[in-house]
Amino acid sequence: MATTLTLKSGTSWTDAWQRCLAVAPEAFRDDRVLNLWNCAWRADGRALPATSPVDGSPIAGPPRLDRATAHQAVRASLDQHRAWRHIPLDERRTRVAATLDALTEHRELLALLLVWEIGKPWRLAQADVDRAIDGVRWYVDGIEPMLAGRAPLDGPVSNVASWNYPMSVLVHALLVQALAGNAVIAKAPTDGGVACLTLACALAAREGIPVTLVSGSGGELSEALVRAPEIGCVSFVGGRDTGAAVATAVADLGKRHVLEQEGLNTWGIWNYTDWDALTAVVPKLFDYGKQRCTAYPRFVVQRQLFDEFLAAYLPAVRTLRVGHPLAVEHPDDPCPRLDFGPVINAAKAKELHDQVAEAVDRGAVPLHRGRPADARFLPGQDTSAYVQPVTLLNPPPSSPLHHAEPFGPVDTIVLVDTEAELLAAMNASNGALVATLSTDDRATFDRLAPQIRAFKIGHGTPRSRGDRDELFGGFGASWRGAFVGGELLVRAVTHGPAGERLPGNFPEYQLMP
Repeated sequence: MATTLTLKSGTSWTDAWQRCLAVAPEAFRDDRVLNLWNCAWRADGRALPATSPVDGSPIAGPPRLDRATAHQAVRASLDQHRAWRHIPLDERRTRVAATLDALTEHRELLALLLVWEIGKPWRLAQADVDRAIDGVRWYVDGIEPMLAGRAPLDGPVSNVASWNYPMSVLVHALLVQALAGNAVIAKAPTDGGVACLTLACALAAREGIPVTLVSGSGGELSEALVRAPEIGCVSFVGGRDTGAAVATAVADLGKRHVLEQEGLNTWGIWNYTDWDALTAVVPKLFDYGKQRCTAYPRFVVQRQLFDEFLAAYLPAVRTLRVGHPLAVEHPDDPCPRLDFGPVINAAKAKELHDQVAEAVDRGAVPLHRGRPADARFLPGQDTSAYVQPVTLLNPPPSSPLHHAEPFGPVDTIVLVDTEAELLAAMNASNGALVATLSTDDRATFDRLAPQIRAFKIGHGTPRSRGDRDELFGGFGASWRGAFVGGELLVRAVTHGPAGERLPGNFPEYQLMP
C-alpha cells in the first residue's frame, strides 16, 4: 500500500524566505529580492512573478532593470574596479576567504534555495554549494604563482550565466575573478536561482568584494553588460543562439571573452564488452535530469553490439528515482535520494514532451519511458514541470533531438556500422565540451579519440567540467574565447606579458593548453 508523502519539516519556501530575511535583510524585502549596484541594495526594476518548478507555487522573481539603469550600474562597477585593482593581494585573499566562511555557515540555506528555485534534489544542491566553496578555496590557497607577472583587466568582468549552476559556476567564477583583482558584475538568470545568487552576493558584499548583481532580459541589458566600453571581459554560459549574438558583439569590439555554449555530448560504443561498468554509470548520467552542459544525451552504438548494449542500459535506466526533492514519509526523515526532480519549468517540460512525440511520429523508436506512477510526489501537487526519463532509437534528422542537446532527461541512440559513421555521429553538433568512447582496445581509443571534436574525451568513463586545476573548454561552436579551469581561469581575467596569446578558441586562432 502506497505511503502518503509530506513536505520535510522546515523546508518550505516560506521557511527559506524567512531565513533569507533574517540572514541578509539588506538584500531581501518582504516580497522581493533587490538589485546590488554602486555599493547599495536597491528596490529598482520591475519584479516579475515566478513559480517554483518543484510544485508550481509562487517564489521570488527577478527584479528586471531597464537599459539606462544597467548602464549606470556598469559605470559604478568601473569605479569599484579602479579602486579594487590596487588592493593588495593579501587583503583580497582575506576578504574572499571570509566570504567562503560565510557561504559555509549558510550552506544549507543556499542549497534549499536551489531546490525551490531550480528543482535540484537536495544531494545535488548541496554539492553545487560545496563545489563553489571548495573550488574557490583552492585558488585562495594557491593564487600567488598564478598571478605572478600579471595584472587585473582594465574594467570589470561581466558574467551572464544560465540558471543551472548558480553556485559552482557563477559564484565560483565571480570570487576567482575578484581574487585576481577585478570588480565583478553578475546578471541574475531569468529562469531561476535569483534568491540563491542574491544571498551569496550579499555575503560577499559584506566582506567588501566589489560585486554588482542585476536582473533583466538579455536583450534589454546586453548593450550594457556586453557592449559597454567599461567592461573588461565578458563571461557567458548558455545556449548557442544567445551565445552567437554575444560572440559577434565581443569579436567586433575586440573584447576579452569566455563563452561556454552547448554542444551534443556523445558516448560512443565500439568493440566493447565491459557491460557491468556501463550499467553502473548510466544512472549517474541522469543526475539533475541532464540539465547540465556536460550531460551525455546521445549514445552512438555499434550495430552488432546493440542487443548487449540494451541488456546493460535498460535495467539501469529503470532504476532512476524521480520526484519532489523534499517529499518524505515522515516530517523528520532525511530528504530523498533522487536522480532528478523537475526540469526548469513547465514550458520546458512541454517542449520536451512535444519533441519526443514529434520524433516518434517521424520514425524514432521509443525504447524506454519512465512511468509517472513510479515518481515520488506530494498529494495533489502540480507536476507540470516533471519529465519522466525517455530513450529513443534513431531520432529522424528533422528532429531537434537528432542534432541538439535536449537539456532534459531524454536519451537518444544512433546505430552505426563503421568507424567513419561512428565519428560522424559523435561529431553531429560541430563541437562539444565532452565525449566518451567505450572500447576494449586502448590502441583503438588512441586512434579514434583525436578525431572526436570534444575538449575532454573519456575512455569508458564520463568527463565533467572539473574543479581546481582541471582545464575546461570546447571545440567548434561549443566554445568561443579563452579556455578556463585551473591557472587558465586566472589568465583569462588578467593581463599578461605583451603579445600573450591565451589558450582558447578565437576567431583568428585556436590554441590548446
